[in-house]
Amino acid sequence: MNYLKMIEINKKKIDLWSNVGSRATFGLAALELEKSIKELFIVTCDVSTSAGLDRFRKKVPHKYVDVGISEQNMIGVASGLSTEGFKVITTTFAPFQTLRCCEQIKVNLGYMKTKITMVGLASGLVLGELGFTHCSIEEVGALRSIPNLAIVSPADSLEVVKTLEASLNYDKSVYIRLTGGSPSPSIYKEDYKFEIGKSIKLYEGKDVVIFSCGAMIHNSLEAAQILNKKNISCRVVNMHTIKPIDVDAIKDAAKLSKLLISVEEHNIIGGLGSAIAEELTKIKDSPKLLRLGINDQYSKGGSYKHLQKIHELLPEQISKKIIENLT
Repeated sequence: MNYLKMIEINKKKIDLWSNVGSRATFGLAALELEKSIKELFIVTCDVSTSAGLDRFRKKVPHKYVDVGISEQNMIGVASGLSTEGFKVITTTFAPFQTLRCCEQIKVNLGYMKTKITMVGLASGLVLGELGFTHCSIEEVGALRSIPNLAIVSPADSLEVVKTLEASLNYDKSVYIRLTGGSPSPSIYKEDYKFEIGKSIKLYEGKDVVIFSCGAMIHNSLEAAQILNKKNISCRVVNMHTIKPIDVDAIKDAAKLSKLLISVEEHNIIGGLGSAIAEELTKIKDSPKLLRLGINDQYSKGGSYKHLQKIHELLPEQISKKIIENLT
């Protein structure tokens, strides 16, 4: 059965999803998908409100299991349900969905090839006021080394819906990394083609190419506008899928550009920039890659925008770094 295109997409919904942010959008999308997917099952760790799943929990309680603060058990329960034919989604806050469950993910999903969809809530820096126990800047690096697992970081709330649909139809387990807060800026104003593993050009240019993902797409687009005003032609690519990486997009950019840039809300070690760098080693005379993200450190806590500023991820800071590396 094909589970794609199960959710009707229109301007009213896009505006609503943008207003409520990625977490609440996930909950709304899950409730709509349940109408078409009889085998859908959700397993959580006491996050029904945080994940926007209160309506789902109340309307279809027989398809919802809350294991409490027991994340490793969550993966075990979800894996068992999957082997019985259910389409299973697990969710909790990103660091607990991933690093706390790393061995279970390795064994059950990677080694045993059990298929589930994992949704990591509030990844990156958005929970900065709770400190780096709740920020998640490491999980892509950890999960990227586990076979049989795809990693997708949606650019906006509409792409959260597209990713969730696609992940249920994908042949491997998928980790969906939700970043940003609410409201969240809309990158896409109408329906579009989405495919796991295929990047999307958002802005065309030839001097430099910015590869980005998640909430940093918005900052990257604004940085590109600053660069264009300075007569620097900038392409922006939504590399929503970090694994499997879009090799063709990297090859194309390497032929075109003087400078490649990766922008991510993650440690510069192990994430999107590292994935791109690995592919560039296979390309003769490839251009320089500038990796922008969290520079392998834990800072003090603070608001989302404050932490973006500390780690030089605001649009004006991104554009400044690019200009410095072009001269």
